[in-house]
Amino acid sequence: MQSLLKPSFRTKLSIMAFAATAFALLWFAGPASAGADTTFDTALTKFTDFLEGSGGKIITVLSLAGGIVALASGRFSMGQIAIPVGVGVGAGTGIPIVTSTVTATI
Repeated sequence: MQSLLKPSFRTKLSIMAFAATAFALLWFAGPASAGADTTFDTALTKFTDFLEGSGGKIITVLSLAGGIVALASGRFSMGQIAIPVGVGVGAGTGIPIVTSTVTATI
């Protein structure tokens, strides 16, 4: 019974290795500079322009077409109307809101 409560040498060694690794990671961690990096600015600008422009319109029209097809099939639900409206609002106004929130936070 006593051998079940006493940790083995391997257990002690793995706990010590984990503690040493955690200490080293915390000790040598460098500061993070989130606002100074401009690596993805070009991609963010292109993606945002696409969603606010023709891409957002295409996504909204496709969503509306899917809702109309579902209505024509004879089954009606409010989701068939609400989802295309939500997609249109999200593509039109959601992108600038998210972008300005992220920019203000950083």
